[in-house]
Amino acid sequence: MKKLISLLTILATVLSLVSCKNQERKPLLPSISGKAGEVLIVINKEYWEGSIGTALRDLLASDFPYLPQKEPLYTLINITPGAFTDIFQIHRNILIVNIESGIKQPAVLFRNDVWATPQCVIGINAPDIESACQLINDNGEKLLATLEQAERDRVITNSIRYEEVTLRPVMAALTGGILHFPGGYSLKKQTDDFLWISYDTQYTSQNFIVFKYPAAGTEADFSLDTLMMRSNEAMKANVPGMFENTYMTISNATTPEVRYIKYRDREFAQMRGLWDVHKDFMGGPFVSHAFYSRDGKEVIVIEAFVYAPKYDKRHYLRQVESILYSFEWGSGNTK
Repeated sequence: MKKLISLLTILATVLSLVSCKNQERKPLLPSISGKAGEVLIVINKEYWEGSIGTALRDLLASDFPYLPQKEPLYTLINITPGAFTDIFQIHRNILIVNIESGIKQPAVLFRNDVWATPQCVIGINAPDIESACQLINDNGEKLLATLEQAERDRVITNSIRYEEVTLRPVMAALTGGILHFPGGYSLKKQTDDFLWISYDTQYTSQNFIVFKYPAAGTEADFSLDTLMMRSNEAMKANVPGMFENTYMTISNATTPEVRYIKYRDREFAQMRGLWDVHKDFMGGPFVSHAFYSRDGKEVIVIEAFVYAPKYDKRHYLRQVESILYSFEWGSGNTK
């Protein structure tokens, strides 16, 4: 019991140090462990089996949107504070729940690279169960955004480190910018106004199509109807199925969702939904970003889609979506 109390005190102290700017950076932190999409939750068993655990599961293990089969946003692994030893401290995503009656200021605290790198550590410090549940409910969007950004940044960092730089010029020629495609991606089709770039294995395929069309300069440029129509036109003309008179299209099984996002000084319309093949049985999830060209005369669409009939899709879709977020304006110079 003394050991457990001591460990909880140490964790609370670490997590209470919100800013690391004035701290000496730990040298040579080990690389993170764990699989993409996992979150390690350090929590007492009674809290995990009670209302706090329910609130965390409802938030973090809710359904990933627009997948053909149900998959959770994150795979949750829970351990008690007494089991939180060195082997677990290097996990990629850690959420620590600390309930102590003496806590005067309940808070959700966010840290990076505490025990490993690149690591995301989140602390929930509260004096009682009710306060902890309230913190989770009030900060749900930020919790999800922090974990998603951490997962996204890891993919982008690796994509840049192992980038297939030969794809930069073709992207720059069509869009005026680049995506950081990791090694393994290759150019599948290229026309004056269309690109198809893919990474194929025996049982999976991760793909990007890129196209553009004249902008009207109105809100209709990024309406759901316009985005669906333009996407279907591009896919019908350029992405054939395996058999004659078959082609890729947005699925009618569910209506796609459009969100308007500002991300690091870029604004774009994000469409998310399901695709299938006309007169065939292939299908899967997709996500696209649509935005104005630099001169505002055209709308550029970059659409990522996944085909993985033998596997869960969450991991593959999160990878291509992260690459979408790596877009930056540039010349495509590989030097």
